[in-house]
Amino acid sequence: MVDKVFEKSIKKQFEFDEEVASVFDDMLNRSVPFYKEMQRLSINFACKFLEENDKVYDLGCSTASTLIELSKHCDKKLELIGIDNSTAMLNRASKKAKAFGVDIELINSDLHDVDYTNAKLILSNYTLQFIRPLQREKLVKKVFNSLKDDGIFIFSEKVISSNSKLNKQSIDEYYEFKKTQGYSEFEISQKREALENVLIPYTEDENKKMILDAGFSHCETVFKWVNFATFIAIK
Repeated sequence: MVDKVFEKSIKKQFEFDEEVASVFDDMLNRSVPFYKEMQRLSINFACKFLEENDKVYDLGCSTASTLIELSKHCDKKLELIGIDNSTAMLNRASKKAKAFGVDIELINSDLHDVDYTNAKLILSNYTLQFIRPLQREKLVKKVFNSLKDDGIFIFSEKVISSNSKLNKQSIDEYYEFKKTQGYSEFEISQKREALENVLIPYTEDENKKMILDAGFSHCETVFKWVNFATFIAIK
């Protein structure tokens, strides 16, 4: 379905409810620049690290698109686990996984309440930015502790610039991108208002510091478009 969530005036903060879930795949592709390319790169890097029967978690898996694509493109049998606290998202994830014939364990829970064990890969695509800073750092430490010694954490985030002028230009560039995707000025402003104080981005350097402070040996940006970035952290 086509994303028309913000064609009407908003009455609440942004949440991953049934209305958003029903158009989420379209929303991602039209709202996140080069989303498919980011996903492809993440999967390609992941496949180089993964071995037979490795365990993979996707934190905030939404409709399970990344896990499904990983299963399709990786030639190894993997244990795939998706976690999300949105029932609406997981209902769609279950239907998609079944349609593609991919076996995924889906867990409806807060990310802080699940024990991730013996993981080789943990994914998090535009999820950390919705977690309050103090809890975000605790979750990243939990991710580190849950990975095998040679495990990796691949995550994507919206980022901000520490330079106010560049940050303003980045926001303007992103708005122009959304216009090219068919969103109106009204829709763009409505979504921005709905996300106020819900999505809290870090700078690129702040993301890397958080990762290294958690104990990871290395963190690298492997993809970036203005204010969107994908990182790989190695334990």
